[in-house]
Amino acid sequence: MNTNLKITSLHQWHKDAGANMADFGGFDMPLWYDTGVKNEHLAVLKSAGIFDTSHMACINVAGKDSFDLLNFCFTRDISSLLAGRCVYGAFLDTRGHCIDDAIVYKFTDTRFMICVNAGMGGAIAEHLDSQKNKMDVFIEDLSGKVAKMDIQGKNSARILSKLIKNPANVFDKMPYFSFKGYFKNDADAADPVTLLDGTPVLLSRSGYTGEFGFEIFLDLSAIVNLWKDILAAGEEYGIAACGLGARDSLRAGACLPLSHQDIGHWKFTNHPWDFALPYTQDKQGFTKDFLGSKALAPEKDDPFILPFLGENLRKVNAGEATQVLDETNESIGHVLTCATDMGIDFLDGKIVSINTPDLSENQKIKGISCGFVMVSKHVEPGVKLTLKEGKRSIKVTIVTDIRPDRTARKKLDNFI
Repeated sequence: MNTNLKITSLHQWHKDAGANMADFGGFDMPLWYDTGVKNEHLAVLKSAGIFDTSHMACINVAGKDSFDLLNFCFTRDISSLLAGRCVYGAFLDTRGHCIDDAIVYKFTDTRFMICVNAGMGGAIAEHLDSQKNKMDVFIEDLSGKVAKMDIQGKNSARILSKLIKNPANVFDKMPYFSFKGYFKNDADAADPVTLLDGTPVLLSRSGYTGEFGFEIFLDLSAIVNLWKDILAAGEEYGIAACGLGARDSLRAGACLPLSHQDIGHWKFTNHPWDFALPYTQDKQGFTKDFLGSKALAPEKDDPFILPFLGENLRKVNAGEATQVLDETNESIGHVLTCATDMGIDFLDGKIVSINTPDLSENQKIKGISCGFVMVSKHVEPGVKLTLKEGKRSIKVTIVTDIRPDRTARKKLDNFI
C-alpha cells in the first residue's frame, strides 16, 4: 500500500473483508470483494448493495450572499430550488472547462451544502472563495470531517426502515433528489433523521447507479457501526458490500459521467448531460449568466461526448490509445469509458435489463459493454463505430441512453 494514500473510516473493515484495494483519487479504496464485480453489480439491480463513498468531500456554504455566489459559480439555476431538495450540476472555470461536477443541497435560503468528488473539497472551496469578492459568505471545507456511504437497489428503503426512527415519516414525501436531516444535531436540518441509537444523519434520495437508493452522510465515528448494521439488516435480502468496480459499471450503464474522465479539461458542452446546463427552451442560450457560460458558445472544433452500446461482453481499455473509427475507418476520437453492464442484454434486437417488466424468466441476461467516446464530429444515434485498441477491436452503436427500466426515479411507494 502507498503510505501516502488517505483512508476512510471503513478502511480496516475493507481489508478484513479481503477487498482488492487500489488508489482512487488519493484514497486507498476497495475495487471489489470476494463476491466479484459481476455479483456486486447484479446485487444492486436485483436487491441492494452498499458502497463506501467517504472519499467524497462536502463543503458548507452559508451567509446572506450564499445563493448569489452559488448561482453564479454553479451551472444549474438554483433560483427555484426548494429547501430539502438537491440538484446535480458542475463548477466551470472561465474557459468553460469542468473543474468538478457536484450536487448542491439547499437547507435554507442562506445555507447550502455541496458534495464533490475525491480530493476536490479544497479545490472547489478555494474556487468559490476566489469568486466571492466582498460577498457575505462563509465557506467551510469539510474534507475528512464527514463520513458517507450509499445504499442502492430496490430493497434499500426496506433495509433502512429497520435502522431509523419513524421510517414512515422519513420516507413520506421523499421524491428523487430530495433529502432530510443533517449529520449533526442542527437547527437548519430539513426534517431531522436519526438512527435507532440516536445518531443524526443526512439521508438523500440520490446515488450514482441509476437505481433506487440513498446516500447517507453521518459523523466519522458512526459509519462503521451503520455499515455493519445495514449488512446485518439486509442479509435476508441478499445485500452485498460493493467496491468501485461495480460502482463504475453501474454508473456507466446508467449513462452517468465520471468526473475527470468523461468530463474534464474541455468545454462542458456537447454531451449527454445537457440537463446540467440552464438552457433556454430552444437551447440557443442560457436562462442565467454563470461562470464559464460565455466560453460555451459553439465553435467548429468543439468535441462531442457520446454514449455507446457494444454487441456483447467484449470491451476495450479506455484512454487516448484506444481509437474510435467511423464507417470509413477514419480515426475520429478516443474512448473515455468502456465498462460492462452485467444487467442488460438484447432481446429480439431490443435492449432489456433484468428489471424490464414482464421479462421472461427464461431470458438469460449476459451483459453488454457500454460507455462514452470523445469524437471530433457529431454522430447520430444508431450509427455503428469501431473501437480499436492495438489488434483488438469491437463494434459499438451510438445511443442516447444505455440501461433501460432504471428504478431511481420511480415512486418511493413502490419500494416500501
